Amino acid sequence: MFRLSGPTPPSAIWPAGTRPAPDFRLVNQYGAPISLRSLRGQTAIVTFIDPVCRNLCPLEARVLSTAVRTLPPESRPAIVSASVNPWADTRTNFRADARHWQLDSNWRWAIGARTKLAAAWRKYQIAVQVVQKRVAGVTVREIAHSEVAYIVDRLGYERALFIYPFNAVDTEHALRKLDSSS
Repeated sequence: MFRLSGPTPPSAIWPAGTRPAPDFRLVNQYGAPISLRSLRGQTAIVTFIDPVCRNLCPLEARVLSTAVRTLPPESRPAIVSASVNPWADTRTNFRADARHWQLDSNWRWAIGARTKLAAAWRKYQIAVQVVQKRVAGVTVREIAHSEVAYIVDRLGYERALFIYPFNAVDTEHALRKLDSSS
């Protein structure tokens, strides 16, 4: 597994109350509505991941889950991953990810029609590139995208941005610092 040898502080930090996190309205992996507004009152991590990625996405997912698991249960943030690959958004893939990527129980997928997901990507300045190919008569999509995680405070403001690669220790530190300032 790829390991970082040094600190990976956030790429950006914003003071409380200065940068509202863009809201979105999607559904979770069980079909229930999910929005950032619905998570007000608790800290959240918003990230953008491909559920069938076998490259950086599983690594980022493990880092985030590891960081969250080190926190006391009452202060663990929700992790909301807006899918960057709507063609792969299936319960089978989400179950496999939870098992293989060791996702924390606070992990939620945010999925929906490509147009709704694309609106969320734009709001968070996430670049998503889809290359579609036909291989042996089967359509295959290769997804390239920004690998980032935003930490959003209990009031719905962005407080930190991590660009992958980052490590669990620094993510945990940013979460603890935010929790202690609330």
